[in-house]
Amino acid sequence: MRDAIFTDLFVLELASNHWGKLERGLKIVQDYGRVVRANGVRAAMKLQFRDVDSFIHKDFRDRADIRYVKKTLDTHMPWESYRWLTQAVRDHDMVAMATPFDERSVEKCVEYGVEIIKIASSDIKDWHLIGKIAATKKPVIISTGGASLAEIDAIVAYFNARDIPLAINHCVSLYPSEDADLELNQIDFLINRYPDNEIGFSSHEYHDWQASLLMAYAKGARTFERHVDIDYENVPVSAYCSLPHQVDVWFKAFNKAKEMCGGSGKVKRTPPQREIAYLDALARGVYAKRDLPAGHVIGPGDVYLAIPLQQGQMSCRELAHGDVLRAPVAADGVVRFNNVDGARSGDDALRAMIATRGLPADAPQPQLKLAARG
Repeated sequence: MRDAIFTDLFVLELASNHWGKLERGLKIVQDYGRVVRANGVRAAMKLQFRDVDSFIHKDFRDRADIRYVKKTLDTHMPWESYRWLTQAVRDHDMVAMATPFDERSVEKCVEYGVEIIKIASSDIKDWHLIGKIAATKKPVIISTGGASLAEIDAIVAYFNARDIPLAINHCVSLYPSEDADLELNQIDFLINRYPDNEIGFSSHEYHDWQASLLMAYAKGARTFERHVDIDYENVPVSAYCSLPHQVDVWFKAFNKAKEMCGGSGKVKRTPPQREIAYLDALARGVYAKRDLPAGHVIGPGDVYLAIPLQQGQMSCRELAHGDVLRAPVAADGVVRFNNVDGARSGDDALRAMIATRGLPADAPQPQLKLAARG
């Protein structure tokens, strides 16, 4: 199910849970808030919620050799700090968003007024967690990294059946991703398969911040996600994370893509008047081959087509053999629309358009005379 909250939304995920430091998290929010405002985009800052006491089994909390356990403990923060961060995101005019990794964390999403919930790629089959998230009725974004088609079909059907807004991000869960890993054609696949849902792109490449955005937007992706970090206190920045100046490039690429793609791809565009005028100036006008008297019925041998087209002149687009002249026209003279009785003579809109189309009436005109008749 679509929802306007997803459209043209950037999701900025705080990398490594900002290493469990409230001060660092607040600085990240502040720094990216400036970049968001400077580019006039809509952005969500996404936190990761884990109830560490229940998330890690008590017998494994000292296992530094298990990477996920160690990283979760190293980045642990008290819930009150998350409350502060969530409010800071709103204070900087961004959407508050979170990925909850357990049921208690879902409850905290509700308590803190998180506006969008993200289901991590690793949890796309965790139906206990999915059911808890669905019960909140909050808009949800999922990423498809590593998921099978059957798994994606199942979770999309689940949320759509409950009228819960759902966006689906194409994602390659390689951190970082090489350009050749991106598989951007999957955006086309998702758009065709799930027409009732917003489709986005979650990106982890690290060579370029423009090309994939330009292509993803042109393909129809409308929500975009990256991990973000800052160069602060000598903490190493992961290769898959973006820094503020890189996200600035990313946002600018979006604005350029939006400018270049223009309006809706579902309806025919209306050409601007300057484009119409340019093409009208290239049309051929109708000129008399010989002297033609009033009342003459125009036939194939009476006129020819040539440029320039002049204001008020009939063009190749309106010429119809069988039209009748109201007044005489000299050889090589202009056959004017107002001087012809025909099937389209009563079209006032066409008459008004022709009156201002082509070479202005005050442009120099050739001196033409009707030949003397004996």
